[in-house]
Amino acid sequence: MNAASQFQFAYTWVLGFLAFLPLLAYLRGHWGKEAAIQYSSLGLLGPLAQSRKVQPGGWLSALRFLALACFIVALARPQKLDSSTQVRESGIDMMLAIDLSPSMQALDYHKDGQEISRVDVVRETVGQFIKDRPTDRIGMVAFAGEAYLMSPLTLDHDWLQQNVERLQVGLAGDATAIGSAIATCANRLRDQPAKSKIIVLLTDGQNNAGKITPLAAAEAAQALGIKIYTIGAGSSDVAKFPMRDAFGRIFYTTIPVDMDEPALKKIASITNGKFFRAADYDSLKNVYAEINKLETSQVDVKHFQHIKEYFTLALYPGLLFLGLEVFLGYTRWRRVP
Repeated sequence: MNAASQFQFAYTWVLGFLAFLPLLAYLRGHWGKEAAIQYSSLGLLGPLAQSRKVQPGGWLSALRFLALACFIVALARPQKLDSSTQVRESGIDMMLAIDLSPSMQALDYHKDGQEISRVDVVRETVGQFIKDRPTDRIGMVAFAGEAYLMSPLTLDHDWLQQNVERLQVGLAGDATAIGSAIATCANRLRDQPAKSKIIVLLTDGQNNAGKITPLAAAEAAQALGIKIYTIGAGSSDVAKFPMRDAFGRIFYTTIPVDMDEPALKKIASITNGKFFRAADYDSLKNVYAEINKLETSQVDVKHFQHIKEYFTLALYPGLLFLGLEVFLGYTRWRRVP
């Protein structure tokens, strides 16, 4: 259930009349009413003009204009709109498997002319992918030498995004256990009632750890009705890689790209999924965008709205100002007709 509140006016255009009040006050002050009594000379009124009754007359006019302003605001109908969206069924459960082996520190991606590591790009693109699927239950597994559950399947995508920001090399050890990652994801999906169950696996290497082979894990996933999309990240030759010397200083060397592309293609093929190659920053963004288009979900969504009116908060002060103006007009502040 997602809820949101906002303050609004039902008739915003009515507020435009507020702009005419200063002009009305100006014209009234300069022209005023037509005289009730005609004099050939105004000299007789000189003492009256110097009396204190002139200032109360100004206050009475001010009360009238304040009342009129409040009535205009009340006519515009200020209100608070509370809306909520209830998602009954997303139709898709998805686990994201992210490689965090040391080679993910390689600087073979470029953004805005600057070198950027594979893991930094993954955090950005995975974060956007999650934003684009607000109605799906998504979980996440990080893997290197072993598979580590970062998040179970959840609709709380704010919390999931926090875990995406925690992705960093070294979180799950060294080496690359692709089979273990697939098995961990499949285990989280196996008992779910969703119509479509998916694993999106991203890696830049080849399986060299774990007790289960990637192909055996893929066959088990296929038997459970789980589809796997595989993504091969990184350049196709060698990559720039940061290292530290004995004094802790960073220097750079090149490492070969040892991705097992045939195995990733086979994993996708076994489960009726698809393999993607992401050799640069833009292509990795496009991969997740394409998966987003391939896996669309039919969502049962209900919208609710509740409107609370607040026009009385302007109406009552307006009546008060008007009442004061009338009352004071019959006291010692009474004006000469």
